[in-house]
Amino acid sequence: MPTVRETILAALHARLPATALRGDVLAERVPPDGLLILRDGDPGEPEVTLSPVAYHYQHRAEIEAVIQGSDRDAAFDALCASIGTAIAADRTMGGLCDWVEAEAPRPVDLPVEGAARLKAAVIPVILHYTTADPLA
Repeated sequence: MPTVRETILAALHARLPATALRGDVLAERVPPDGLLILRDGDPGEPEVTLSPVAYHYQHRAEIEAVIQGSDRDAAFDALCASIGTAIAADRTMGGLCDWVEAEAPRPVDLPVEGAARLKAAVIPVILHYTTADPLA
């Protein structure tokens, strides 16, 4: 049975638009609609409440967004907006989280020898959730 953390990350991955990988390496070819790679990130130190014991996390996952092609700026903007739309459609991921919010990306242009440049950014996604056991 998957942990609360894994269930939430899988739900986030399923909601991502475009081609989305999970914890994978950057592919040799970026699809025309862009490529997203979800990284599990860092759950951080939880706040703990007692009686009953509950661990309250602000888990920082990361989505790597990558676009390649001639119209990178507009395509990158559309890809980032689609991530925001997907998250805003259900901020609790069907009740799995208390709240989900994304932070603004910091895009960079990356040269690729013999190919069109890449436009990429890491988009932090904060997952607020509670669990009864940090390993469950």
